[in-house]
Amino acid sequence: MDTRQDELRRDLDATLQARKELGKEYEDELVDSFMKRLDSRLDARVENAVADRMDDIGPSYRRHHDRPRRGGWGQGRSGNRLAVVSLALGIPLSAIAGSPESGGFAGLLVCWAGIVGVNFAAALGNRLNREERRPRSDWD
Repeated sequence: MDTRQDELRRDLDATLQARKELGKEYEDELVDSFMKRLDSRLDARVENAVADRMDDIGPSYRRHHDRPRRGGWGQGRSGNRLAVVSLALGIPLSAIAGSPESGGFAGLLVCWAGIVGVNFAAALGNRLNREERRPRSDWD
């Protein structure tokens, strides 16, 4: 535990020294960099603590709770949320884009092409993410 604090102290000292050398104009970038390193350390500690707790709980509990959730508004259903929000925002956007000052019918087409494009890109991204998470067999 002491070595982690020493390492963190060295990182902080290096960040402060870099700020002295580079000046105030790089302060935001230096702070962001230090916070990212601190964040990654905290994430690693949390992951280790969770793994230790899961080892203590036992395999029967893990087997039951490791299954992905299906249905509802869970993490895997973000595409449905985007579709609903897109349709809800499509109404006022259609009114704005369809007005004669904004281009009339051409503006309406551009507006809905953008909405369809965003939804298509999100659906494609979700599909690629699902394929990456799909467990592969030993035969692949």
